[in-house]
Amino acid sequence: MNAMINDTTSRQVKILTLGSEALTQKALPVKNITPEYRQIAEAMINLMLEGKGVGLAGPQIGIMERIFVIADKNSQPSVFINPSIISTSEEQVKYEEGCLSLPGVWAQVLRPKSIMVQAWNERGRPFTIEADNITARIIQHENDHLNGVLFIDRLPELKKKSVLAKYAKLLKKR
Repeated sequence: MNAMINDTTSRQVKILTLGSEALTQKALPVKNITPEYRQIAEAMINLMLEGKGVGLAGPQIGIMERIFVIADKNSQPSVFINPSIISTSEEQVKYEEGCLSLPGVWAQVLRPKSIMVQAWNERGRPFTIEADNITARIIQHENDHLNGVLFIDRLPELKKKSVLAKYAKLLKKR
């Protein structure tokens, strides 16, 4: 997998959009967190911020490894490698979500209000955090990407069809 990371950092990285097979596949665990992961995390953070997003997962740029970055309005960007959501609240809340891989469409998604997650940072240091509200939502959304799940996959079938139709219309206008 290191060749893929070297390859990605040396070429122009772009965000994959709906229809890309990588978005529907499960990412593999990172076996060894090398200094190259700092480079890829930095590239992912820059791309996420350029796209005015709040999160970006490896599969969204063709890296099929369990890494994502987040940056909500209240915090500095964070890197999550091999994340594991170890608990979720019973309370669930709906909130509008969008995705850099489906630009221009949003939908209300029901998710647990708070979570506890374990992961490693880009320096290979383990951490555990409790997150709630928007931060919990971003982490869950990005973690879904690592499992080949898009936010539209969490919608009722009729709503999913409506969002996909809107997205198709947007693509025709471009």
